[in-house]
Amino acid sequence: MNSTKSYIAALLGMVALSLGSCTDFLNTSSKTSLFDENYYKTIDDAEMSLVGCYDGWQRTTSDGGFALYIASEVMSDDCFGGTGNGDGRGYQVMDRFDISESPADANIFNQTWQSYYAGIFRCNTLLQKLDQITWQESELAIRDRIEGETRMLRALMYFDMVRLWENIPLLLEPTVDNVPQADPAQVYEAIIADLLFAANKIPANAYPKANAAQNDGRITCYAAKAVLARVYLYYTGYYATEAPGVTKSEVLQGLEDIISDKEFDLVGDYKNLWEAASSTPIDGKYAFESTYAGRGNIESVLAQKFNDTQDWSGNIDGNAWLVMMGMRGTNWSPYGKGWGACTVHPQLANVYEPGDKRKTASIIDIVGEGIADKFDKKEQREYTGYTVKKYTPMAYYDGTTTTQGGAGDFSASQSQDYIVMRYADVLLMAAELGSPNAQTYFDRVRERAGLESKPVTKENILTERRFEFAFEGLRYWDLLRQGIDLAATIIAEESGVSVLSGGANDKVVIKADNIKKTRGLCQIPESQITLSKGVLKQNPGW
Repeated sequence: MNSTKSYIAALLGMVALSLGSCTDFLNTSSKTSLFDENYYKTIDDAEMSLVGCYDGWQRTTSDGGFALYIASEVMSDDCFGGTGNGDGRGYQVMDRFDISESPADANIFNQTWQSYYAGIFRCNTLLQKLDQITWQESELAIRDRIEGETRMLRALMYFDMVRLWENIPLLLEPTVDNVPQADPAQVYEAIIADLLFAANKIPANAYPKANAAQNDGRITCYAAKAVLARVYLYYTGYYATEAPGVTKSEVLQGLEDIISDKEFDLVGDYKNLWEAASSTPIDGKYAFESTYAGRGNIESVLAQKFNDTQDWSGNIDGNAWLVMMGMRGTNWSPYGKGWGACTVHPQLANVYEPGDKRKTASIIDIVGEGIADKFDKKEQREYTGYTVKKYTPMAYYDGTTTTQGGAGDFSASQSQDYIVMRYADVLLMAAELGSPNAQTYFDRVRERAGLESKPVTKENILTERRFEFAFEGLRYWDLLRQGIDLAATIIAEESGVSVLSGGANDKVVIKADNIKKTRGLCQIPESQITLSKGVLKQNPGW
């Protein structure tokens, strides 16, 4: 195979639609490859291929690459890179926007890049093949729903990619051509077109919240409208120009539709959104006393699904990045062990308003919770005394991992879902976009947190978002959409923050100039640039 095509063509071996138990809504394995000559003939073929597209989206974070979630937290002002004291310094490269931290780490995102294009290939193939099926008049709504879900999955993957790297090839049909990087405005135009199609064509009753046990994780028109608002706010902020193909009033109306349809609501107690925050170990038992609202709860607008059936024999459906978030070298129920990434900046722990219930639901206070003596600081890099509670592995009273399926291995079979969009975000985005009910929406979020009303200004909304969505992969992008200079000023630590690495004094120093030089963008894998024979160009600053 011509190596100039390899950066896309090499992915084709990854995209046969072996579906595994990748979601709760389908637990089977396909016996059919997308290359079979008799495929894409029936509605069932299309439905099965659609689940393969969901699987492709899931694999962008379950493949063991540098996941968007981890990158989003490491690059923000809320977390440091962390990991083990003897590990390589790839996480420090990303935290400090500085390749000199580890010059050999030129391919941090290589697996991530490959997996995104593999997932997009699946979506493009299904979209191309839909016309091969003979659709009866009564089935056209099914065709629109399948196309809508597929196009939104493609939009989700492109939105991740264009934020990470900005300069990416835009592929809207399956191809192995050596495609150059597109103007980012073209990528966003395609994303917005896909989201509008999904918002308008997926029926509101396709996947009712009342049936979440069967369909949690499926794309809905509500999810499309909410993600469209997120894309709009990011694009108009980061690029300081109007978004292509959609107006502010259209975006706001989509959010108002979600609110007025009453399919979603806030979970009553904030901590019940998160498994570890809502679980108390029962001494001597493999169980918890839990008030967890559960998967598919009333506040979850869109979740990326994972299962605990991953093993070392090719079943890939676990949350591969979650183990990175666990505390290094310790099990202290309900918190399980992990690889120590994303240690929390102590500044964040100190700026919550008094009485804000979100603090203890979001942050593990290692000293305050009495587990400092169980924590081996010699193993941890950039120890601050705080780590993430929302997304962390869990363990029973004796330290046994709660992930009993698949390999039964804490490092392989993590199953906590990633909540891509919550109803609280719908409320705050509607307030930010100027809803007539902005104060009401804003106050609802603050009231649940145990806080009094504040004036609904953009500054207050953005501050509120920091605490409401701490460690949910949103803070970094909220900073960038306020302008690169402001983001660099907020993230930078020119004088350094004192931490412990391997039990010894250390400092995290982040230079604003590094962030500005890169414009907050990430390193394009050098291996992909090489495979493209230089058609792909590296982002400035890397």
